[in-house]
Amino acid sequence: MLNQRTIASTVKVTGIGIHSGRKVTLTMHPAEADFGIQFKRTDLPGAEVLKACATTVGATENNTTLGSGVNAVHTVEHLLSVFYGLGINNIYCELDGPEVPIMDGSAASFVFLLKETGIRTLNKSKKFLVVLEPVEVKVDDKWARIEPSSRLVIDSTIVFAHPIIKTQKKVFDFTCEGYINEIGRARTFGMLRDADMLKRKGLAKGGSLDNAIILDDFNIVNKEGLRFKDEFIRHKILDTIGDISLLGHEIAAKVTTFKSGHNLHNLLCRKLLDTPSAYQIVSASSLQKEAIEAFELPMALAPAFH
Repeated sequence: MLNQRTIASTVKVTGIGIHSGRKVTLTMHPAEADFGIQFKRTDLPGAEVLKACATTVGATENNTTLGSGVNAVHTVEHLLSVFYGLGINNIYCELDGPEVPIMDGSAASFVFLLKETGIRTLNKSKKFLVVLEPVEVKVDDKWARIEPSSRLVIDSTIVFAHPIIKTQKKVFDFTCEGYINEIGRARTFGMLRDADMLKRKGLAKGGSLDNAIILDDFNIVNKEGLRFKDEFIRHKILDTIGDISLLGHEIAAKVTTFKSGHNLHNLLCRKLLDTPSAYQIVSASSLQKEAIEAFELPMALAPAFH
């Protein structure tokens, strides 16, 4: 039996929003089984709680945003990716600002924070969303597809006209341990030449060499270089996991993307949810062993049972 998880105790962290440039404190609280993942803006009196699900997503330009208008939480994808990567299903997140802190641009800081906090197993089985038939979305030459598989597999390709990135492809068979070691440390990235344009749009105001890989026309600006030779495609997989986690359950499917982004990921999730014949929700106990084994955590992160 694979049971639902939450965190062992309340924990908070303060950082900068990569797009807003504002200092924000994120406070994460344990939650009971079937609570899901919910966000609350504490700086907005009477703001409604925002549930992390694909249909709550508003803007998707350069980040995934829950909600719209004033009551919105921006750049949730890295944090959601960590929750999925560690098998955490239930957590209540409070923010005193508009955006999840970017930390170092990867998921590693959140992984470390939640490792130190502890993960607690709840007395209720996880549920999986099992894909039964292929669903695909396409925008121009970009596309994303989700299709049947006994476990979560991400097959991603990116194409950038930059001599450092070029075309990168990676297939990631999801496991919690693999996520921590192979995906979680990969940082977001951006082009120096796009900085002014993004700031005019109200984006990337908090971006820096401390929280992103920055590239000029030919090279990486960061003195420390890359954490992985293919760090760019690994980060794309990190983002994809965060975005598809908004389906609301653990996932048994293969997700293939080509030049995709947050908008395409959300379109894919919405189309799947709008196609009832394409999926079913089942208890973890009815799944094949390999799907369940993917959520085993390394001993240092093994959750205590509650």
